[in-house]
Amino acid sequence: MTNKAFFQPLDRVAIALMLILSLLIGLLMLQGDVVKPSVRKFSWQNQQIGAEDVSFSMIFSRPMDIKSVEKNLEINPPLAGKFSWAGRRMVYTLLTPAPYGTNYQLKLRNAEDKFSQKGKKTRLIQPFTGAFRTRDRVFLYIGTDNEDQGRLILYNLTQEQKKVLTPKDIVVLDFKPFPNGEKILFSAHTTANQDILSNQIYTVTTGIPAQSEKQAEAAGKVDLVLDNKDYQNLKFDLSPDGQTIVVQRGNKANPGDFGLWFMPATHSSSGEKPVLQRLQSQPSGDFMITPDSRAVAVAQGQGAAILPLQKDANKPLDFLPQFGLVQAFSKDGSKAAMVKFNTNYTKDLFLVTNQGLQKQLLRTKGSILSCQFDTASPTLYCLLTQLLPGEQYQEQPYLVAIDLKTWQQKPLLVLPPQEHNVQMNLSPDGLGLLFDQVIPQTNPTASASPLTTDDGQPIATSRLWLLPLMPISDSEAATEIKPEQLPMSGFHPRWLP
Repeated sequence: MTNKAFFQPLDRVAIALMLILSLLIGLLMLQGDVVKPSVRKFSWQNQQIGAEDVSFSMIFSRPMDIKSVEKNLEINPPLAGKFSWAGRRMVYTLLTPAPYGTNYQLKLRNAEDKFSQKGKKTRLIQPFTGAFRTRDRVFLYIGTDNEDQGRLILYNLTQEQKKVLTPKDIVVLDFKPFPNGEKILFSAHTTANQDILSNQIYTVTTGIPAQSEKQAEAAGKVDLVLDNKDYQNLKFDLSPDGQTIVVQRGNKANPGDFGLWFMPATHSSSGEKPVLQRLQSQPSGDFMITPDSRAVAVAQGQGAAILPLQKDANKPLDFLPQFGLVQAFSKDGSKAAMVKFNTNYTKDLFLVTNQGLQKQLLRTKGSILSCQFDTASPTLYCLLTQLLPGEQYQEQPYLVAIDLKTWQQKPLLVLPPQEHNVQMNLSPDGLGLLFDQVIPQTNPTASASPLTTDDGQPIATSRLWLLPLMPISDSEAATEIKPEQLPMSGFHPRWLP
């Protein structure tokens, strides 16, 4: 009975399956590990990246042969970078920001397992293909003609699309993009009250999501941030992290009472209204928030002071008595372009570093209008003026690139003398300079334009130009670069981060 029960059909099937599985296990043990290594995670897969994204990581299913991975990793179009490893995790750090408006494909094939045995068949990685893209090339400007006059406009160069963000009854004076491009902070006054000292501060949405995987708010939603009820809002700045607003304000009831105020740029999680606080410090002039978003650099007395963003800021974090103005900070805060005003009415531009270097870059009898550090190369771009000879005081603006390794200066573009109200802005990927060409209103019979230059002259219209950039070491290519006039009228151009 026992033997008959043991050899029932179901038992025979089970025994057969066990024998087959045992045979297969034995064969696998004889062959060794044949499972191919693979990429378990690619941090930029299907992501949209910007200039602040400087590295991606790849995690492998097992330790890899480093040289074979580095040899076989392909990025198209190419992006120069350097490798670093920590076990099964590889990090690729870009040497320069990835150019905007570009789709990229990453491939990894024929990379080898670290523990492949010599003399036996090499275990190759499962072929991997990844994809990512950079943000579109987008900039903002203030329109000057017809329906666009005084309105904040967003233009997508990659898609050649124009989007008007603000309504007709608001005249925009200045603006700062938030770091993710989802909103713009701007100052403006209404068409009913054209006093530029009556401006208020607002935000407006761009229709661009803060993160590529999130849904964007509809473009053109305007919210009031700071009114002008008791104080005039003279100038403002937005911190690089988008969390803090600093405003220079004057008391309407007491004209001698003016100073800096700061407030959160966003509502708290509980929905409470941001609290505006006064920065208790000595009277100050022009100012700029530092790259770490924790302090503000101000022109104070006979020098430049770095004040902490806290209520009591009477004790500066640093004071540089020989400099009167900070023109620009590098993105990491290690360098600053600073202006020294001399007793003979000349001005010096200095490079000042956190390592104690103070290097004079140039001296001019004209003006140092603005400077920006390139994130893609050790270059400082500046908009300057030179004083023309003759009895009449006349300044001629020009653009120059300064190599911060060789100290070589390369003039990029000389503009007509009458166009001294120029503003320029460097793209996040370092590949283009925007600048405007303001045409003042000269017809005395025409109604005054609501738009004015920094010196109060009415603006009739303004052209926008894009200057492509090449490394200044490539002098032959740089001489062939010509500015391209863009198909819109406006001024005060600014790239979206």
